[in-house]
Amino acid sequence: MNEFIQRLSLGGAGPSIAIKDTIDIAGYPTTAASRALADAPPARRHAEVVERLLAAGWRIAGKANMHELAFGMTGINDYTGTPRNPQDATRIPGGSSSGSAAAVGLKLADAALGTDTGGSIRGPAACCGVIGLKPTFGRVSRVGVAPRESTLDCVGPFARDMRMLTAAMLAIAPDFDANAAHAWQGACRVGIVQADAAADIREAVTLAADTAGCSTHTLPLAGLAAAFDAGLAVINAETWRAFGHLVASGKIGADLDARLRAAANTTAAQLEAAEQVRRQFTAAVDHALDNADVLILPTLPALPITLDEARGGMSVIAMSSLIRPFNLSGHPALSLPLPVQGSPLKAGLQIVGRKGQDEQVCAIAARFEAALAA
Repeated sequence: MNEFIQRLSLGGAGPSIAIKDTIDIAGYPTTAASRALADAPPARRHAEVVERLLAAGWRIAGKANMHELAFGMTGINDYTGTPRNPQDATRIPGGSSSGSAAAVGLKLADAALGTDTGGSIRGPAACCGVIGLKPTFGRVSRVGVAPRESTLDCVGPFARDMRMLTAAMLAIAPDFDANAAHAWQGACRVGIVQADAAADIREAVTLAADTAGCSTHTLPLAGLAAAFDAGLAVINAETWRAFGHLVASGKIGADLDARLRAAANTTAAQLEAAEQVRRQFTAAVDHALDNADVLILPTLPALPITLDEARGGMSVIAMSSLIRPFNLSGHPALSLPLPVQGSPLKAGLQIVGRKGQDEQVCAIAARFEAALAA
């Protein structure tokens, strides 16, 4: 069983929750699923989100496996093992929060915490057929979470249904208003973002909005591609700053070693340009939300590739093309399982809201959830 690095049973008798292995649990090492950190000392104290969960009576079910150093989209890990995709064991579980999504999808935990720097909650959620929320940047504490510094990373929950997801948010975000996250009633204005994705998934997105009784309009989102590229520049620089020193250990996986070395070449000019794109894209998303309660688009442009395809070298860079941009802008974004006509697998419906309005995103997601289940 590769969904957990270590099974635990800590805390109360409430819902069980898996904790990604970048989040500190006192008394246990935080290894980020890397051989290079296998000898890390035990954490001296809980991350703030873990403290809050325990105070709320949740039970910590274990340290969830992940893509090494949270720097990958497939979820494949040859050191700690690769978590199973609950939808199809031959396909990638997605990364980097692979074990968190898989543990929830396989019903090994009621919920899970992951981290999302460039899609690492929403991507695995879409691959594994579960719900995953990247909160507004800064809404949920990152104290006790690796990497210690990031302008992109967010801690957020996974669950199989919106009721449990909002319960997890209520536990980890003290200012979260659960009453405002109940299924959205009344008129709902949805902007459908024009996205480069498989035709059947795009059609499923439009059908979902119609099924939920929302008024819709289609719009281009200026700068989406530029934000994707800029986000990668920032991720590369910040990941190298956090973990680049581990390359010298010779203990990092071969694929990750090569990408970390490449990340070291990110220039100051690239970062300056990325910050300009950040400002422009953030303004574009804000403007699009002036005329919509939420924006929707596919979480991933296609269904997850197989493990064999990933191991054979098939590029996965486009997997994050529709999710990474919202890390750059900082808006809350949630992935909800999305039925696709003719497919036994569900894709992901991404719902993006105004900054600080995570409750509204959850409320509208709950409306979609109910409509799609009817």
